[in-house]
Amino acid sequence: MKIIMSAIFLALSLSPALAHEPVITKVAVEKVGMVWNFKVTVEHPDTGWDHYADGWEILDSDGRQIGYRKLLHPHVEEQPFTRSLTGVVIPDGTREVFVRAKCSVDGWSGQKVRVELSP
Repeated sequence: MKIIMSAIFLALSLSPALAHEPVITKVAVEKVGMVWNFKVTVEHPDTGWDHYADGWEILDSDGRQIGYRKLLHPHVEEQPFTRSLTGVVIPDGTREVFVRAKCSVDGWSGQKVRVELSP
């Protein structure tokens, strides 16, 4: 019984639900002509190439991806960090989008940050 309980504890402690997801701490948006520019600040305990925040995306209210920013390297010494995505085409009539980050180990974060778009 002790071995089974130890195995259950180990499995739970390694589950993604208890992992450190990337957290979006700030989103700034700017409309330029017909497109939008996004600056997203992400915080994640990057440890190196084996475990780091490796992207963030912009979703519409139906969960469809309308923008994606791939992060090409870990940011171990730069936390939190801000990266931009410019020229994002937002469908007419869209008044809000959601931004979420991704980790190279744990996948997409459960956190979705709602961003209101002002024309």
